[in-house]
Amino acid sequence: MAEQYGIAGGTAREISASVESRVSDGTLRPGASLPPVRRLAEELGVSAGTVAAAYKELRGRGVVVTLGRGGTVVASAPVVTSRRPPKVPEGLRDLAGGHPDPACLPVLTPPASVGPVSGSHRAAPRFAVLEDAVRAWFARDGVPTGSVTFAHGALDCIARLLSTELKPGDAVAVEDPGFHHLLDLVPALGLRMLPVTVDDDGLRPEGLRTALRAGARALVCSPRGQSPLGARFTPARRDELLAVLRDFPDVLVVEDDHNAEIAGADAVTLASGGLPRWAQVRTVSKHLGIDLRWAALACDPATLARHDGRMLLTSGWVSHILQVTVADLLADPAVTRLVADASRTYTTRRDALRAALEEHGIASHGASGLNVWVPVRDESAVVNALRTRGWWTAAGTRFRIASPPGVRVTTATLTPEESTLLAADFADALAESQAVYGG
Repeated sequence: MAEQYGIAGGTAREISASVESRVSDGTLRPGASLPPVRRLAEELGVSAGTVAAAYKELRGRGVVVTLGRGGTVVASAPVVTSRRPPKVPEGLRDLAGGHPDPACLPVLTPPASVGPVSGSHRAAPRFAVLEDAVRAWFARDGVPTGSVTFAHGALDCIARLLSTELKPGDAVAVEDPGFHHLLDLVPALGLRMLPVTVDDDGLRPEGLRTALRAGARALVCSPRGQSPLGARFTPARRDELLAVLRDFPDVLVVEDDHNAEIAGADAVTLASGGLPRWAQVRTVSKHLGIDLRWAALACDPATLARHDGRMLLTSGWVSHILQVTVADLLADPAVTRLVADASRTYTTRRDALRAALEEHGIASHGASGLNVWVPVRDESAVVNALRTRGWWTAAGTRFRIASPPGVRVTTATLTPEESTLLAADFADALAESQAVYGG
């Protein structure tokens, strides 16, 4: 049955992604029955719980429905839905969102007036002043600037890159743990995910090679401020990864440098390594404002042509009103000083929590960015225990494929004094969890 329908995978996420791919390419049509849980588990050599978890995820996405004794079937109009975080209960300190501190953001001032144009901006989609600023922004960090363009945010850009480069069923190498919205996006595009383990220095080279040998046609990663682990590339790790990638010249390498200005880490990028197929995406959402749905893209010429060709057929261009707003912010010396102060503030807050946790003997990760990742044995037990103490944190399951469990704490608004209290409560929560599991 699994072979007949092309269902494969060894984890719940891989199995669900495989089913979605078969739905996307028409192999599994609306109303088609999926194999019973135990039968599919036997055929794939996994536990029944793994298949049950895959089916549960597919139901949550609206891809399949369960008809009681009628079994699990493809929905009449299958859709893919992104998992939204639960609403923060009233009275809890929210440390789960991954958002910047509003006090560290400038006040947005749209241009007072924008003159009308004849026709559309399709012939000149990029505001010249902003394009010059973007080239300088990338060049500052050694990223080639021969081909640059704009998009409506990082995920919009990455989705367009992957959808023009790959076809349904192709595989993408992704960080594990990684950005939860990307982990939702890839299967939504009908693509498979191949997880690559991440440590404090970024992607593990041996894991990347394994994923590329398994057929990954693209890689999406973050060079710094990685969510949720806070990893950042070191020069040594960057060189190791480039050595691996040079054996796979047809793979598109996409770097998401969304935290470029506030990551608290130097720019060490794969984009500067002379790869034949590459792209780096940068946004301003984290340091200028979350409502600025704009991204800059530097890439090789072929990737630029494919990205802009697809955009021309859809939205056409990014609003020039938005572009002028961003250009004005980038040119404002007061905003530049505010962003520099914000970067130092975020580093201080992140380091304060890690130091407080260390005093209680609690290991953590967070070399850059806005979050701290704390490995735990039982995510639910720790998150619930912290909730009873007034803290709202993010269980790591949203960010993981095959990596060990953990809890993500956003430190963007967390003061050093609060870090001391949180670390003590974290230690108590871990003790309660360990007592339950006897160790």
